[in-house]
Amino acid sequence: MKCKDLFILIISASSLLLISSCNSQTKTSTSNNTSNNSGNLPKMNTESTKYIAGKDYTEFVRARILDKVGFQQPVEAFSLLIPQNWKFDGDIMWNPPGSTCAGNNLKMKAVSPDGKYSFEMLPNYMWSFISDPQLAQFMQQQQYPKYCSFGEPMNADAYFKNVFIPNELRNPKIVSIKESSSGVESLKENGEKSRQEMIHYGASQVNFYPSGINANVKWDNGSEAIVLCGVIIMETTIPNNYNGTYSKSFTSVASERVVFMYPAGEYGKAASMLSVVMGSIRTNPSWKNTVDNFWREVREQSNRVNIGRISMIDEQTRHMGENAIKKGNANLNAMDANMRSWEASQQSQDRIHTNFIKTIREVENYRDETGKVEMVSGYNHAWSRSDGSSFIMSDNPNFDPSSVFQNQRWKEMKKVDN
Repeated sequence: MKCKDLFILIISASSLLLISSCNSQTKTSTSNNTSNNSGNLPKMNTESTKYIAGKDYTEFVRARILDKVGFQQPVEAFSLLIPQNWKFDGDIMWNPPGSTCAGNNLKMKAVSPDGKYSFEMLPNYMWSFISDPQLAQFMQQQQYPKYCSFGEPMNADAYFKNVFIPNELRNPKIVSIKESSSGVESLKENGEKSRQEMIHYGASQVNFYPSGINANVKWDNGSEAIVLCGVIIMETTIPNNYNGTYSKSFTSVASERVVFMYPAGEYGKAASMLSVVMGSIRTNPSWKNTVDNFWREVREQSNRVNIGRISMIDEQTRHMGENAIKKGNANLNAMDANMRSWEASQQSQDRIHTNFIKTIREVENYRDETGKVEMVSGYNHAWSRSDGSSFIMSDNPNFDPSSVFQNQRWKEMKKVDN
């Protein structure tokens, strides 16, 4: 097997793992630049001032992240609950077919009005390595886009300490770190799907090594943060039909790179808020299916041609994308933006987010007029406007939204077992 042929197989594996990891979560040069405002501001009851927002209760509203690159018109890719009045920005990023680390990625950040709290989902980071010295030298000379590089595999603990902390977190002190066993199980399930596809493409042996961590860190300025991170390593055995030897390639992806910053001493409040946010992530199934099908066709096509012909299939790739997007738009246009069953229920492809914070807060099921809503929450009481987009959470047993808002209809949600 020639050096370039080996390189194609490695990049194909890299793209598959990046897309699979990205879409399990649900990133690009275009921003949403959307402020968090869901209609007219509610009237406050001036006769009742004993309840303070952020202390006695927290109102969450759904923020929606749009894909402004992959479709003919902006399409909602995923959504999540964030505290009301927080400003947020998010992108869906694309590396086009034929490029290194081809696929889509995401980033999203929400910040409180006073800047003391922030929630950030950083893009997945992928790096590759191979045991064959000749091919390793060849790969080192390639041009890599942002969030993609060449390097030896590392598990989540090593990546967090040696890469994440110094390169993206400004070297905070580690207060605590522990394995996220539930998150690891989700990564393992996700990796198995990628393994089956790689075997279909002709890989003789594919192994996956998932790992995940939950950590607490703090900086000298008094800020602290809860940090989540998962890493999955894909090991592929590549036989050399010319000399009878084989080499091993490794593709590592760091996903679930979440940072929730808060003031010192506010861990309990931060953990409750983070639980709601992470447990509320919902991927638009029409968007996901369209994107998944597009990249699956791209991988099938690239598996049938050599690297010298990749530049010749741009028109075919574009045509595949247009057809897939056309079908996707038909489904998307038929959806009601305000009342969606896929937001009311936990989607299986989003469960990886929930599992990464099970060590912080357990899953709790609530029910309102729209049906069952699954959220990960550390709050004792929840209210809904039955629109799938607005919720109020509180630990105060005496709090009732009707005592604060005069012109809004809130109804307490009941916890249910199933």
